[in-house]
Amino acid sequence: MTDKITIFDTTLRDGEQSPGYSMNTPEKMYLASQLEKLRVDVLEAGFPSSSEGDFEAVQMIARKIRGMEVAALARTSKEDIDAAWGAIRETANPRIHIFIATSDIHLQHKLRMDRNQVVNEAVEAIRYASQFTNNIEFSAEDGSRTDRNFLCRIFEAAISAGATTVNLPDTVGYAIPDEFSDLIAYIRSHTPGIGKATLSVHCHNDLGLATANTLAGIHAGARQVEVTVNGIGERAGNTSLEEVVMALHTRRNYLPYFTTVNTREIYPSSHLLAMITGIPVQPNKAIVGANAFAHEAGIHQNGVLKNKTTYEIMEPATIGLETNRIVLGKHSGRHAFRDRLRRFGYDLSEGDIDRLFMRFKELADKRKEIVDEDLEVLVAEEILRVPDTYELKYLNVISGTATVPTATVQLEIAGKLEQKAGFGVGPIDATYNTIAKMTGTGSKLLRFSIDSLTGGTDAQGSVTVRLEEEGVQTLGKGNDPDIIVASAKAYINGLNRLEYMKKNQSLTRKERP
Repeated sequence: MTDKITIFDTTLRDGEQSPGYSMNTPEKMYLASQLEKLRVDVLEAGFPSSSEGDFEAVQMIARKIRGMEVAALARTSKEDIDAAWGAIRETANPRIHIFIATSDIHLQHKLRMDRNQVVNEAVEAIRYASQFTNNIEFSAEDGSRTDRNFLCRIFEAAISAGATTVNLPDTVGYAIPDEFSDLIAYIRSHTPGIGKATLSVHCHNDLGLATANTLAGIHAGARQVEVTVNGIGERAGNTSLEEVVMALHTRRNYLPYFTTVNTREIYPSSHLLAMITGIPVQPNKAIVGANAFAHEAGIHQNGVLKNKTTYEIMEPATIGLETNRIVLGKHSGRHAFRDRLRRFGYDLSEGDIDRLFMRFKELADKRKEIVDEDLEVLVAEEILRVPDTYELKYLNVISGTATVPTATVQLEIAGKLEQKAGFGVGPIDATYNTIAKMTGTGSKLLRFSIDSLTGGTDAQGSVTVRLEEEGVQTLGKGNDPDIIVASAKAYINGLNRLEYMKKNQSLTRKERP
């Protein structure tokens, strides 16, 4: 009989901590609903004590999600635990996830505590949390660099205090698979009471070994793995959910374990995350990258045409990637339109479908064919948008070799129309200078990138910007056949998000593992 591996998804907590992946509450709700369809076992919804915005997002997710456990992160303080419980108490199966650092490096330089103090803090925190729920996870931050005997000691104390899951994080991605496997085997054989709790692993990818270490951990006896969609997370990221799940699914002959993940929702989940954050998956990313099931070399093409198994070890349909293609255009109906959106992970209301379908028809009358990226633009503009403080009403740009680039911009600002002109070294610079002057923004432009979403002379251009103001960073996206208009839309979208985040303080973070 094979063992089940519990899938603990921390995309909305650890994943969202990574630069560029911050999400607002509606975006988190969409992703949480998709993760429920993916059927992960535990959803770590956030770190409620880090900010009021994070608390509210976790609380909203906990109130809606019923198909899986919802976890909230907390340090060992009562205030953190109270916030965590307050956010998740209404969910069907709440879990409080308590952590404290255990390596000598962290004890000396960060906590300034000795080992006895750390054990006492952990035990007191777990006992305090036990009055709220008996579903408690304890994590030994920087566990892979912790003295192994001390790990056994603190895990024993945590289990005795009431922890039902003990987690070994490779917080800085330092471990090597054989070393990590040996450490887990040592913990299992030298920790009294270890059989009363689930042993979990949480690996980072600093050396590119997160998935390898996680699989080594499973082989050595870990039965919960902490992962993120697309492997996002601090620095080089976390263990990739899709890589672990599909490794177990594909190599059952060597890894006799199973998960209850609905693998056909893997690609929609990956695609939805990339859509929400505006950060695409690298083409050569395992499982979900654009090239994962693509073949260009003649030898490969010849082999695949004769028998797919020559170069494909997985069926694309297994992860929800359809091999057939339905062309969307002006003659397409609502059914095909709704079906394509569902493939992306959007389970929208009839009202949202009606609104999007009208916009889709307007675009289809102008274009020969509507591609997936066009639909992403519609969803981003109509469904996942934040309240607009600024709205572009008019843009005219004069530029060339014999004139000073000049932009005339009309904005609706808090319901009032304003118009100004400005100059720059180029048409986009002139546009941004004028918008900045009109909005009075003090933000810095950290990133500006242009991509073509489609081919042909009527291609949709996509612009992504990253803005920063007062320590708050946000992403802005704009799409239009006119790249200057797309640039203006991206900048204004970023400014709107910036205003929203500053007002809601959703990015005010405290220390997290």
